[in-house]
Amino acid sequence: MAQRKHLDDFLRGRIIGRLECGRTQLEVSEELGIAQSVISRLWQRFQDDGNVSRCYSTGRPRVTTPNEDRYLAVTAKRNRRSTASDLSRQLSSATATTVSRQTVYRRLGHIGLYARRPVR
Repeated sequence: MAQRKHLDDFLRGRIIGRLECGRTQLEVSEELGIAQSVISRLWQRFQDDGNVSRCYSTGRPRVTTPNEDRYLAVTAKRNRRSTASDLSRQLSSATATTVSRQTVYRRLGHIGLYARRPVR
């Protein structure tokens, strides 16, 4: 399998510059020794948002948005006796985002809301 390496910012700029001058993706890929699929993806991203720098992200993307996390927190504070399963169902009916009971439990734990057993 071929060795994978990231393109530095200068090389990305050279690629976009050559494409803007009217060269084809195949010509640029042959000149620089880079796969044509890489050139194509870079050009597509440049046309979409005008940006060619890498998006640094690690790990799995989050299922819930910050607004949905806020919704969970508000709902949990309003209905103190509701379980994580109840909150998961309420979130899916309100936003059509299905999340597991464990995800709700973790999101509430991050803001300091934990389930506790009542004292007898």
